[in-house]
Amino acid sequence: MSVTLASKDFPYKHWECRSLESGDYLRIVPERGGLITSWVCNGREILYLDQLRFMDPLKSVRGGIPVLFPICGNLRDGRYTLGDNEYFLEQHGFARNALWELNVLNDQSGVKLRLKQTQVTLRAYPFEFTLQMEIRLRTQSLEILTVVINNSKNLMPFSFGLHPYFSIKDLNHVRIDGLTKECINQKTMIKSETNLELERLSKGVDFIAGTTSSTFLFDLIDHTSLEMKSEEPLDLSVIWTEPPRPMVCLEPWTSPRNSLITGDRTIELKPDEAKHLKCEFIVNQFA
Repeated sequence: MSVTLASKDFPYKHWECRSLESGDYLRIVPERGGLITSWVCNGREILYLDQLRFMDPLKSVRGGIPVLFPICGNLRDGRYTLGDNEYFLEQHGFARNALWELNVLNDQSGVKLRLKQTQVTLRAYPFEFTLQMEIRLRTQSLEILTVVINNSKNLMPFSFGLHPYFSIKDLNHVRIDGLTKECINQKTMIKSETNLELERLSKGVDFIAGTTSSTFLFDLIDHTSLEMKSEEPLDLSVIWTEPPRPMVCLEPWTSPRNSLITGDRTIELKPDEAKHLKCEFIVNQFA
């Protein structure tokens, strides 16, 4: 597919990436963390966005597809130590609040978002890096290829994740399949049974399940399914709901909370080394 990229001012300032073949489109706001705020597929809005909250730059975003880097979740007290120095990282890292570069890919098949270190990021994370995301509108799907490059002279630890908010009709009428039987409740950090957590979707949940290649979210009212396909190491699944918001966050993560300190699934890159991460979100109708 070929895409166009155009600046738009309504309903807020953004860039529209539109498929010439299908008419599907994305809205992207580079200055708000490279945030994809909208994905329209087959005429249907797939993502949830609290637009009033989004318009207030002092508030954290609730919606779209925030990017999590160089950590997923939070650190205890927000602090970690490297060598003799202590650093502070806010929850989910700084990428979701940074200014990204946005360009059309050379083959016109999608767009490229790119983030590099700044003096601000170096104070929180003492590494030079390139974080690049290639985003393509496929037939009934959205493909995201991410490359993380260590441009520094030291071993660089990191985690990466996406935090998509998917719009649903009613939290009482959704089903999620494909998760592992056990998970970690991220509110208590205690092991739990996934089925018990899923029964509480409408009350609010936050849990991380084990590795899986495909997870499915079914909107039983809208008769729409969303499949999240992800490849190792981006193969942990986080489920988060915040009633009464009509949304479910189905998130691919490489690593759990606090992994920069514990080392649990933390990715480490040697100088000049790159890591490729891939995920895809596929929309289908069912009877």
